[in-house]
Amino acid sequence: MMRDIPGIHHVTAIGSDPGENLQFYTETLGLRVVKRSVNQDDASVYHLFYGDRSGSPGTSMTFFPYPGARQGRVGTGQVSTTQFLIPADAVDYWIDRLAEAGVDADEPRERFGETVLPFEDPDGLPLELVGVAEAPAGDPPDGPVPPEYAIRGFYGVTLALGDTAATERLLETMGYERTGTEGTRLRYEADGDLGYVVELLDGPDVADGRPGAGTIHHVAFRVTSEDQADWREELQRFGLRPTEIIDRKWFESVYTRTPGGVLFEYATEGPGYTVDEDLETLGERLVLPEWLEGRREEIEDGLPPLSTDS
Repeated sequence: MMRDIPGIHHVTAIGSDPGENLQFYTETLGLRVVKRSVNQDDASVYHLFYGDRSGSPGTSMTFFPYPGARQGRVGTGQVSTTQFLIPADAVDYWIDRLAEAGVDADEPRERFGETVLPFEDPDGLPLELVGVAEAPAGDPPDGPVPPEYAIRGFYGVTLALGDTAATERLLETMGYERTGTEGTRLRYEADGDLGYVVELLDGPDVADGRPGAGTIHHVAFRVTSEDQADWREELQRFGLRPTEIIDRKWFESVYTRTPGGVLFEYATEGPGYTVDEDLETLGERLVLPEWLEGRREEIEDGLPPLSTDS
């Protein structure tokens, strides 16, 4: 028997200006750059990874920042919101911090008994901070945010779907349980301590999503190396068309387009981001998987400068 999926592994989004992206996620949100690499399917574009001190599964937000990318449209058939977990008593700190950084956050709201603080990144990507009473201690990085207020990792994601039925069945196959409903929002939870929530918006009154800057490319869920091939077979039995297992250097991945249109990835928990860098120096240099290393000079020459200067 395969083990139930405990939650999200990482979330990958599309951005525009790489320097602005780096500045926001490290200086404003206080995450650590845990890997500077390139999109393995398009090596002319950075792949930037942010997370806790080591980029643990469940903490890693990653980006393909395409300079000059057209603005996307968040809508039906997409991950519509990415949620980060913070301690409940950190909400007031984050209200002040975002205001001081010039981030136009919405007023906090209550949802399923927890306080939610919605805002957007510089590309308009919808984000939320969710205050949790018994937040895990986590492993916050050294940075501008005091550890007691730091983002611990993911809380979850919200999917905007025209019809939720098939995605509900898929989540239940993955080990998620339905735990609540508020209006057209359906809540599913896994048994992990990070990234354990998936909420479904049933038939939202919005247009279909359009890929581009400010939208999510895919959401990845945590699986073990031992279970990954079995999960791939399970997805086939479910009627989906998963890819072969793909070596991404820091984890192995299987991708499938779900019935609601959202791209799911099933990523292994290891070997992790320290397989090719020391923990102390994570994210300080451009790293490439072995199969791209022979093109390093060409790749470096083609990338834009990565600077946090305005």
